[in-house]
Amino acid sequence: MRSETMNPLRILMVAPTSFFADYGCHVRILEEARALTERGHMVRVCTYHNGSDVAGVEIRRSVDIPWLKRAEVGSSRHKAYLDVALCVETARQALAFRPDVIHGHLHEGALIGSVVARLLRKPLVFDYQGSLTEEMLDHGFIRQRGKRERVFRFLERRIDRLPDAIVPSGIAAERHLIRSGVDEAKVNLILDGVNTHRFDPARLRGSRAVVRERLGIPVHAPVVVYLGLLAEYQGTSLLIDAARELLRRRTDVYVVIAGYPGADAYAAKAAGMPVSGRVLFPGRVPYEDAPELLTAGDVAVAPKQSLTESNGKLFNYMAMGLPVVAIDNDTNRAILGELGHLVAPDPGELASGIERALADGDCERSALRQRIVENFNWDDRVIDLECVYSSVVERRRSSGKRARSTTTRAAKS
Repeated sequence: MRSETMNPLRILMVAPTSFFADYGCHVRILEEARALTERGHMVRVCTYHNGSDVAGVEIRRSVDIPWLKRAEVGSSRHKAYLDVALCVETARQALAFRPDVIHGHLHEGALIGSVVARLLRKPLVFDYQGSLTEEMLDHGFIRQRGKRERVFRFLERRIDRLPDAIVPSGIAAERHLIRSGVDEAKVNLILDGVNTHRFDPARLRGSRAVVRERLGIPVHAPVVVYLGLLAEYQGTSLLIDAARELLRRRTDVYVVIAGYPGADAYAAKAAGMPVSGRVLFPGRVPYEDAPELLTAGDVAVAPKQSLTESNGKLFNYMAMGLPVVAIDNDTNRAILGELGHLVAPDPGELASGIERALADGDCERSALRQRIVENFNWDDRVIDLECVYSSVVERRRSSGKRARSTTTRAAKS
């Protein structure tokens, strides 16, 4: 039920990405937009020309770029002109929509949002999902200790100081901001969450056998599942090496590595496993179908090794009651509490963690879902976001009143 103390707001989101695509930051943008809309707010999302439309989310796209149809994942040389086009469209939409708050996602969104916010004299909230420079290093877009790294670190520090408030999505992101000198009063941690109504194993009991049959997995076989981006910084090669070690020990296990891009290349890397046909790459899975895919699993794994980003897939795993094996770091500890199987980023350690997780029973599985329901569902996260909006809107109104009062007194004198 919508809070009676929060008046409906007009919120203009800036999403410098090919929204919607089935991974990471897109899920946070989508779930925030949905949750805010359900609470009575008007949300408009400005994004790149390409991407999938989503029912119930108002999307405005920048001018079509005919030679670029694929979704851009991570850092790309194309983003320079895509962001210019998005800036133009965002300004156009802002003048028509007249938002109360500008909500910029990612650093490019915060930069574009700052231009529009200054134009309209409206507050800017920056949805911070990790370091821009660290992401570029993770994707191999820039070299460590090179000139471009210094340039982007300088630009990143400047952008981090533009918003009225910053909402990092994870503990590591929050600490990175504060260590880099951002005013701690501006930083409001809003952890990622999950739609616990959609990701509910009780609702999907009949899906398990159907999904396993489609994948060619026996009904009673132990199944390890990964669902997310396929990339080195996500630990995909580490997971394949761990699967090779696991299958030496357990010939009854299947490993499902679902996601994109590069599924075929990673499948070739996985060729020659000790037990043929036990590591499956179903490719890209639409976000709407993610809960069904996860029903096929008995254990879920998240070998991501980013230093500043959150690990959103953990929330989906936990909501589905899947024991989780993840890399031991502050971000994963904050999400899992004492309930996860945390390991070093080593194939043997990851394989051993999976073996331990396969032994977990109903109590452990129920505790994982309960932790999500109580602490990480979007019904609660959206109230935290509303509090940030309320604070920046009130501060901006107060500063505007003071400025008008000062102008009036100066005119009278």
